[in-house]
Amino acid sequence: MSFDVIGAGFGRTGTLSLKGALEKLGFGPCYHMIEVFSNPAHTAYWGAAARGENVDWKELLENYQSGVDWPISTYYKELSEIFPEAKVILSVREPHGWFKSLHNTIFSKENQANLTQGEVPQDVKDMMHKIMVETFDGKNDIEDHAVKVFNDHIAQVKADIEPDRLLVYEVGSGWEPLCAFLGVPVPNEPYPSTNSTEEFQNRAGEVHAARGDGS
Repeated sequence: MSFDVIGAGFGRTGTLSLKGALEKLGFGPCYHMIEVFSNPAHTAYWGAAARGENVDWKELLENYQSGVDWPISTYYKELSEIFPEAKVILSVREPHGWFKSLHNTIFSKENQANLTQGEVPQDVKDMMHKIMVETFDGKNDIEDHAVKVFNDHIAQVKADIEPDRLLVYEVGSGWEPLCAFLGVPVPNEPYPSTNSTEEFQNRAGEVHAARGDGS
């Protein structure tokens, strides 16, 4: 299976909906953060990547045709070089709305504690430290700083990826720009819409409760 689509957008930019869309269009399975927690063996790869160690990306992604969300987007540049034929999708949204969504979900104090403390495997802690702390220079709770990191990331992706290989995809744009970029027909059904703040919180609560580290 070839790895054909790399998602370079940060989490909370419609990435779970984009995963569903890519799979509907024939670019699945699509890797997403939920795959990390569904496949515990994968955490060793992400922990190694966070520590700057060598990772066999082709081995990790051999059963996937695309990938979006963190932690994939953290390594978009490396992946774009390893998979030179893959197209890159940079999902974006209004930055201050993104920050609010981020802090009501992934970066909520409860979720951060559940993912970085207690009996959580060290590889997961290292992966989440890379995303939650290093990416934002330890200041992910300062809105102006986080928004600057968000905007700088967008600018960096645009600088790193050739324009004809990159789609900047605004949340809510629907099927048309995505299908045109990937060269596939537009499905006769609504674009997926999932992983609202409420859905994220409910799912996270179920995961942590099942592990016995939260409610």
